[in-house]
Amino acid sequence: MKVDEKGHTFIIKDTQGDITAFLMKITHQYKTYENHNIIIDLLHHKEVTVDQAKSFLPLSKQHKKAKKSFIIVIGDFDYNAVPTKLTVVPTLLEAHDIIEMEEIERDLGF
Repeated sequence: MKVDEKGHTFIIKDTQGDITAFLMKITHQYKTYENHNIIIDLLHHKEVTVDQAKSFLPLSKQHKKAKKSFIIVIGDFDYNAVPTKLTVVPTLLEAHDIIEMEEIERDLGF
């Protein structure tokens, strides 16, 4: 697991290739990231199933309740297959753009 901090956002990248173990690590270390926006980088995974993406949903809900952004980046994926409560995008640039938009919405009180 590799963690990069850019401003008010943590980019957490899986380096092991095991999404389940990666999710467990993030969940156990959540207190470290809870006050920042989170981008989960799964770009180096060749195939991520819808169920694997959905496994991040409880963590996403918890993080969004705290008024922070939680975004998963997956390269080749059926983005319409995941629930709307889970934000999944194809690039890191798009993830950063969504965080900026959500920050503006929160600042405006939405």
